[in-house]
Amino acid sequence: MVSSFKKALESGKFVVTSEVAPPKGTNLDKMAHHIEMLKDKVDAMNVTDHQSSVMRFPSLGGALLVKEMGGEPILQMTCRDRNRLALQADLLLASSRGVHNVLCLTGDSVVLGDHKEAKGVFDLDSSQLLSAVRLLEKGQDLGGNKLDGSVSFCAGAIVTPEANPIEPQLIKFEKKIEAGAEFIQTQAIYDLDKFKRFMDYARQFPVKVLAGIILLTSAPMARFMNKNVAGVNVPQHLIEEMASAPKGRVLKKGVEIAGRMINQIKEEKMCDGVHIMAIGKEELVPEIMGAGGLL
Repeated sequence: MVSSFKKALESGKFVVTSEVAPPKGTNLDKMAHHIEMLKDKVDAMNVTDHQSSVMRFPSLGGALLVKEMGGEPILQMTCRDRNRLALQADLLLASSRGVHNVLCLTGDSVVLGDHKEAKGVFDLDSSQLLSAVRLLEKGQDLGGNKLDGSVSFCAGAIVTPEANPIEPQLIKFEKKIEAGAEFIQTQAIYDLDKFKRFMDYARQFPVKVLAGIILLTSAPMARFMNKNVAGVNVPQHLIEEMASAPKGRVLKKGVEIAGRMINQIKEEKMCDGVHIMAIGKEELVPEIMGAGGLL
């Protein structure tokens, strides 16, 4: 089955996705509100998988909720928490319930999260998980056993275009495409000149690229990301622009910056779309889309 997200990617349109974060608990009201708000505005919604190694309601459960509410889910799947048996089993369940998009991730280290005593699994990495998806589609599991019913997925992975040095990322990028990635979602980008150079390289390959846009909520938040998030570099001029925003207008300034970047990416046809990450401010995604000329 071809998912509507895959059809959007193949149509040549400027694709827009966003994130919805499962709660830490079973109260799904806020998540459901965000799904309802976004389902008719974006092409698909990524459901995060224990983001930053913080235990939450499962990505698969969230993806099923998106599906039930009439949205198009992208199941995020990390290799940190499950071995190859559990990963393959979840893929079988997802596909059987109509979830046909998956973003394959290796996963953040557990030391970043709220269960520091947990043991990371990392039986597979993201490229191996992509290969597993493609094998399952052929009706076979990683043990070489035949399946009674296969799966169907539009599968993707991530890349960090602002990593320094960039060469290891380019090697991983090629490896993920060879493993079967149909789309690539980038980590947050803020230096569009650097992103253009990455895209000059990426255009050699038959893969769709969505630029990751993280909403800046304050100057301290930007400085924190520069210090603590590998591969993210918020230029000083953007930090100063956030710092100079009048009191009570800082979030508006962040929305303005995100919208400005989206508009430039779209107008200059830098890539195939954007992935908007509002991280706790999902209610602002429509406003960001409006500022970017997407509504």
